Amino acid sequence: MSSRRTFLRQSTAMAALAATSSAPWLAHAAGKPVKIGVLHPVTGALAYSGQQCRLGALLAIDDINAAGGIKSLGGEPIEAVLGDAQSRPEAGSAEVEKMNEAGVSAIVGAYASAICLATTQTAAKYGLPHVVDVGVADQIVERGLTNTFRFGPGYRMCSLRAVDDLAALNNAAGKPAKTVMIVHEESLFGTGTAALLQKELPARGFEIKEVIKHANPTRDFNNIVLRMRSVNPDIVIPANYYNEYALLLRAMKQQKVQPKAIYSVLGGAASSYKFLKEFPDIADGIIDCNHWFNPKDPRVATLKARTQAKGAFFSYEVFMTYTAMMLLADAIERAKSVDRAAITAALASSSFKDHIMPYGPTKFVNGQNTGAQPLLTQVSRGDINVILPDTYRQVAPIFPLKA
Repeated sequence: MSSRRTFLRQSTAMAALAATSSAPWLAHAAGKPVKIGVLHPVTGALAYSGQQCRLGALLAIDDINAAGGIKSLGGEPIEAVLGDAQSRPEAGSAEVEKMNEAGVSAIVGAYASAICLATTQTAAKYGLPHVVDVGVADQIVERGLTNTFRFGPGYRMCSLRAVDDLAALNNAAGKPAKTVMIVHEESLFGTGTAALLQKELPARGFEIKEVIKHANPTRDFNNIVLRMRSVNPDIVIPANYYNEYALLLRAMKQQKVQPKAIYSVLGGAASSYKFLKEFPDIADGIIDCNHWFNPKDPRVATLKARTQAKGAFFSYEVFMTYTAMMLLADAIERAKSVDRAAITAALASSSFKDHIMPYGPTKFVNGQNTGAQPLLTQVSRGDINVILPDTYRQVAPIFPLKA
């Protein structure tokens, strides 16, 4: 009988050890850092944006740790487990597998929609909470994955806001613009955004003359701009990442194609201090419906200065990933645990509002923060200023640019 009791005790201990080994995030001991995966495409075609996202995450971690870490866990600091998605969805998925083995409690990332679609799916296999920082495709949060949370708006909300604001600007100016040409990159982000615009623009009185898709990356836009010259649209709407956006507008400048407005929807370079500095004459007047900070929040200036001190530009990638990490830290604080299920539950019930974005309190419905919204910005007076909505307006809009 005694040997049977000994066997049962040993079996129970071995089972507990096996469970801990297969779920390393449960083996967290007091005084150890909280491991968080920071996953972005820091090499490849999307390297610039991925590096900007990583910077935003690390700045947030610095602030969280400097403020005392996760106080409900005795002040334990957050430790970043860095991953490189290499600008490819399959590489992003492979990094999630590594992060799971490393025992991370959650992941923040992974910038591009196509990569986020893959990384959230892989994370779901392990019940691993995944906070999406930028990826705008609505498919990311419409698959019933209970581990996935997106803090910012998706491309449906951004596209609807964009066409409503465009119609308002056009109506106020006496409806000078009637025709539109859309130029978009071929991945999930660009294709999905273009499809939404094609559906919504005609209902607001605009004729879509042409929709042109391009590969990502693309290094020569001369043929596309020649076609643009032939079509002669009143408004050009680009939906692409930074490099392609910049090359498209440079080609337009070189060929002297001047529409009445360049009106971006989630433009990769439109709301970009980098683009403004490198091409001030090309950037002037561009309007963009995009992720943007609350210009009335005094904390923005400090974060912008810190970003610049790192030799970087204060881009949407920086402040979106910064606030996504802050959201996750808030959830861990309330969960009082590094257990993945507990963090997921805390995220699902989040009302996070102490941030620099122009959002109401966070409220997740099927993983989407319904309190998120884009702002409409325009490059003017050598700066990027909010023009809509009125609550956040800094300057009056200039529309159209070309009489």
